[in-house]
Amino acid sequence: MSGVDFPQGHTVTVTGGKKIPKDTEAVIVGLFSDDVADGKSTDEITRSLVTVGHDGHWKRARTVRTGDHVVLGVGLGKKSELTQDKLRQAAAIALNRLHPVSRVATTLGNVEVSANASGKAPLVSNNAAVAEGLILGSYAFDGLKTNPTPHGDCTITLVGGSKKDIEAASIRAEAVILTRDLVNTPSSHLYPETYALEAERIAHEYGLEVEVLGPKELKKQGFGGILAVGGGSARLPRLVSVTYKAGKGSTSVGLVGKGITFDTGGISIKPAGGMDDMISDMGGSASVLATAVAAARLKLPISVTAYLPMAENMPGGAAYRPGDVITHYGGITSEIRNTDAEGRLVLADGLAYASTKKHDYIIDVATLTGAQIVALGNRTSGIMGTPQLRDLLAQTGRSVGEDAWSMPITEEVRDTMKSDVADVRNMGERPGGMLSAAAYLEHFVSSKVQWAHIDIAGPSYNTGSRWGYTPKRGTGVPVRTLLAALEILAQKKKKK
Repeated sequence: MSGVDFPQGHTVTVTGGKKIPKDTEAVIVGLFSDDVADGKSTDEITRSLVTVGHDGHWKRARTVRTGDHVVLGVGLGKKSELTQDKLRQAAAIALNRLHPVSRVATTLGNVEVSANASGKAPLVSNNAAVAEGLILGSYAFDGLKTNPTPHGDCTITLVGGSKKDIEAASIRAEAVILTRDLVNTPSSHLYPETYALEAERIAHEYGLEVEVLGPKELKKQGFGGILAVGGGSARLPRLVSVTYKAGKGSTSVGLVGKGITFDTGGISIKPAGGMDDMISDMGGSASVLATAVAAARLKLPISVTAYLPMAENMPGGAAYRPGDVITHYGGITSEIRNTDAEGRLVLADGLAYASTKKHDYIIDVATLTGAQIVALGNRTSGIMGTPQLRDLLAQTGRSVGEDAWSMPITEEVRDTMKSDVADVRNMGERPGGMLSAAAYLEHFVSSKVQWAHIDIAGPSYNTGSRWGYTPKRGTGVPVRTLLAALEILAQKKKKK
């Protein structure tokens, strides 16, 4: 046990059924604007919604009472423009427009969707997508309030949804929820020691193998990046590895996640404004931990190890300095140009360590650069690395509604990472900052393995308003991308 009471968010429960249960208080249905405009809305419920002004436009919501139920109609827009992720969003939008109820049913999963956001066939059933949208969209996090908001229990029946689909969707959604909970936990409670203990507890709960390296082991084995970043804090660093083994001969994937539990910037200190959001700088590590757990719960035919390098970046008397040269696990040296480029230093150790474990693929995930937000905005992850794996992850992200885009690592940017006093320096020039971070990381990955780097600086933490099924604060990106990619990579192995 961690000895810390980690707060947890609240969500609804989703089940399947052949018809609307008798005790249902509210029913969610979908309307297409095409049908309303063409006068094809012939059933009584739809006619009632049209009568109160529903036009079927995207995200529009209206309620009517028919018999024993309140019916909420959510607009799905034009049929030709409906994607599976819009269906997820519609489910969440509808649920959040309802007054608190304990028994809900929906027929949204029976709507036809021919493509996902990337134009490809959907990776999951529509009912599974709706289940994900309902669970993710209902998420509420009260943190450590002494008088939390009473949420009550709510069960939602998916009419026509299969038990298998809903169970798998619930596991995927719960992995996202776990990530959100960890990201939203304040650094007063979640720091390297307690985070490592909590990761160990979670791993044991689901029967996964776990290794925890403390400060002494890290020093003995030469994890110079993790030790340098964590050196200025009284809360000493850790490296946690959590492993799910699918069976002999299965494809093996190493997931490395940045675990900076709080980031002041170190001696290259950040401006005070917005620094409180730096509790989220361990979002990459939370996502890979949750992905490994979900892979085990789903019994995916692919082995997964999550590596979580954890440190707190503080400007203490023992902090590392600009101009220092450090030696990473495996022997590569780094010149420190900026101590606020710390995430790549702990990732470098994690990547070098993962490269010794004979994985077929290595993927790292990190809230790494402000340049990602400048280049791609707050909702689109940047993905760099081996072209085949990079492009697969980007397309998969778009398929599941976690927007992502492939980005290059150019020779121009690589040249800026050369150092006069070390093998590489931890920061290049300002232009192309997202790309230069990836150019730094590629030094620590074996050339024999396919590798991708996912920069989630913007998408992992929502500082704006709730939208679709995405709440404020921790979003859980890119857990669903990783899980879908693992299934695809497992199938590639089978075909061989």
